[in-house]
Amino acid sequence: MQRKNYFLKTSHKKSFRSAMAMIMAIVVLVVITTIMALSLSLSTQTTKRTTDLYLYEQSVLLSQSAAEYAMLKISQQNPCSLSNLDFRYNETYDVNITMSYVYFNGSNCDTFSTSDYTAITYPNSDGSVLMDITITANPDGTTEPIRYFRRSIQKS
Repeated sequence: MQRKNYFLKTSHKKSFRSAMAMIMAIVVLVVITTIMALSLSLSTQTTKRTTDLYLYEQSVLLSQSAAEYAMLKISQQNPCSLSNLDFRYNETYDVNITMSYVYFNGSNCDTFSTSDYTAITYPNSDGSVLMDITITANPDGTTEPIRYFRRSIQKS
């Protein structure tokens, strides 16, 4: 009979140990789930930041190329006849260039001008172009649009 009593006593301790093991397992699962959710959130934010940074850097480089392209177009036309350029690059970037000219009094801008220009009396700044370059990146909906603005003075 004693053996039977001993069996009953260990049975009570065994069920208490099983309950503690179940509680510990639930706590471990909750901790692991929290860590995994945090990791997923940080991974998503990092991907978005990387994409935004890439689009921004591409916009900066495109603005430099757009200034050179505008200078090429200016050199192919009559002085002061080009006031703005609008084009789309790579189905992602909208480029808008607005130009204002700085010319010496009595220059060719007086006859060919279809845009804004400023007449000056100081001959060293003759033939300069003030460009406002706006680059807008419109990705396929993965991030918000990125807009980059650059103002530059070029000598034509």
